[in-house]
Amino acid sequence: MAEMDEVLREFLVESYENMDRLDRDLVALEERPTDREILGSIFRTIHTIKGTCGFLGFARLEKVTHVGENLLARLRDGTLTVDAPITTALLALVDAVRAMLKHIEAHGNEGVRDDAALVAELVRLNDASTPSTPPVAIHSAPSTPAAPTPTPVVDLPAPPPTEATAPAATSVVHGTSAKSGDDSKVSDSNVRVDVGLLDKLMNLVGELVLARNQILQHAIATRDGGFAATTQRLNLITTELQEGVMKTRMQPIGNVWNKFPRVVRDLAVLCGKQVRVEMEGKETELDRTIIEAIKDPLTHIVRNSVDHGIETAEERRRKGKPQEGRILLRAYHEGGQVNIEIADDGGGVRAERVKAKAVEKGLITSEAAARMSDREAVTLIFLPGFSTAEKVTNVSGRGVGMDVVKTNIEKIGGAVDVTSRPDAGTTIRIKIPLTLAIIPALLVGCDGERFAIPQASLLELVRLDGDAATWGIESIRGTPVYRLRGNLLPLVRLNTVLGLPERRGDAVNIVVLQADGRPFGLVVDAISDTEEIVVKPLGKLLKGLPCYAGAAIMGDGKVALILDVLGIARAGRVGGDSRDRAARQEREKPAKASTTTSLLLVAAAGGRRMAVPLDLVARLEEFPRHALESAAGRPVVQYRDGLLPLVDLAERFASDAPQTGGTLRVVVHHGPEGAVGFIVEQILDIVDVDVASAKPAKVPGLRASVVVLGRVTDVLDVPALVQGALETVEI
Repeated sequence: MAEMDEVLREFLVESYENMDRLDRDLVALEERPTDREILGSIFRTIHTIKGTCGFLGFARLEKVTHVGENLLARLRDGTLTVDAPITTALLALVDAVRAMLKHIEAHGNEGVRDDAALVAELVRLNDASTPSTPPVAIHSAPSTPAAPTPTPVVDLPAPPPTEATAPAATSVVHGTSAKSGDDSKVSDSNVRVDVGLLDKLMNLVGELVLARNQILQHAIATRDGGFAATTQRLNLITTELQEGVMKTRMQPIGNVWNKFPRVVRDLAVLCGKQVRVEMEGKETELDRTIIEAIKDPLTHIVRNSVDHGIETAEERRRKGKPQEGRILLRAYHEGGQVNIEIADDGGGVRAERVKAKAVEKGLITSEAAARMSDREAVTLIFLPGFSTAEKVTNVSGRGVGMDVVKTNIEKIGGAVDVTSRPDAGTTIRIKIPLTLAIIPALLVGCDGERFAIPQASLLELVRLDGDAATWGIESIRGTPVYRLRGNLLPLVRLNTVLGLPERRGDAVNIVVLQADGRPFGLVVDAISDTEEIVVKPLGKLLKGLPCYAGAAIMGDGKVALILDVLGIARAGRVGGDSRDRAARQEREKPAKASTTTSLLLVAAAGGRRMAVPLDLVARLEEFPRHALESAAGRPVVQYRDGLLPLVDLAERFASDAPQTGGTLRVVVHHGPEGAVGFIVEQILDIVDVDVASAKPAKVPGLRASVVVLGRVTDVLDVPALVQGALETVEI
């Protein structure tokens, strides 16, 4: 049974259940021959078995059930009336079907049977215009033909045995007795349970987990060895029970995928293409609620692959590809999550075409498009209102689709990404949690309140103490940032987003999270511990709060709100909404965007304001002051297996104020001629300034002087400074 195809297994389980119900229904029908509800139920059951066995290729079983269906159709229509001979014949049909099902379960086929006599009797009863006569006594071997008689006869068993009746005759298949009372391994190993009952059981287990957490918390404060041992036993049993119940909710993703071959086939015919579907890992299991949530997104992605991805047979032939396109569905577990890939070998996504369409539809500016890499451009397909279709059809072109896919995936704590190569195909990767009912979470504190963060979104924890807490956080365009391993990490203060009082301490706690495929840091007052929490949905009145994904009852009985990581990112202006808003602001001021330059605003020693064109800045670095050395009389630091010449802006432009502090802050420029660093006192902000209309500066090394935020600011002539720094230092 381990190798039995899942579809065949489901067919056997369902058919065995139907057989047991048919026995009861047929006996009840004999007592109430005019009961249309029972007749309809019997007819639908036989019809379902007939249709499914035809699909699976069981011809003998299909033939027998087809004849029985014809007889039941006349009974249902009122053309014939149920009597004892008809009931006996139908019970014989049930026994024959059950015998074939058992042979299919054991051997994978129906076996060698001779059901001609049974078929003939069912046909005779169906054709009779008057109630049929009782069948004559019969022979016991189905393979032995009956003697010629005016009317066909059949060895039909009596109804199921009772105290007053004899047991039914057996059917012989391949010499193996298949009694109607035999148990089926496949039916015995499966039990159908109402989904509502499973949900209720899951809720009860959730409450048990809450009680377990409360007892564990109490056991920590109680120094009682016996109580602690009992608590640990309870913890073990609860964990095993939780895992067992969650397994009952798990379903293979193949349940969703099974409909895709038909979807692809119909759509391929509509689009005039040839496409096949391949599946890997369809036995990968997910929670039932997750399965329901990803049905529509997966369907849309598959339809997009056929419509937009796969080329026509003629076009594929010109490219040297097989005429038949291929869509691969792959699923696997990794890191406590489920990874789903939908890959096609079609034409791929053309980055330049995507950029052009996004600019044409006003989704981004032409300047932003020019700065985008091909990988960044491909992700534009997730923008609301985006479509590359030239015309609207019943398949695509309305600009509603991939943005909804992304939103629905993120609602269940997942993430979606896309990679594509021209003429090689496109792959969409989805990462989603296994379940939403009970999840591990990190508990954090803010203004004395506790909040839970789903661990699936957690990347790492950072703590800043002492000087790092004071100087480690900088500001760019009004957004606080922290330099994490050379990369600027945007920060969001939880108390600011939630409108809570701000508490300043000696240390800064940063929870590094990922939202919308981008990391950001969430600054909190305290970090507690990780704990398994039971997710409780918010009430209807709280559904609209964007920063919360649910609630959980903690071990002390208090409620902790579960943070929506994506909602927090957007509220803190580090998510997708802030980028869309910035793009809209740029579109509203096209004239200004064409004449302004982005500048990195810095302060030299003594507070002198200076600016560096942002497109000439490669990195922002920090070095300990003791790393400062000298080469050919010029300051340098060892940097990336070489020497980085430095220009002290305060010294270069004759400032009387010396550099202070134990850290050198350096703006690194990297051009064709080499790398040079500019020593500054502080990084202030990034601003957009109209430099073209500013008055040129007459001081060597300065390009112009402009007024920025009410202060006179000197814009550096970076090429001139670089040339001077490299003249005496050989890298």
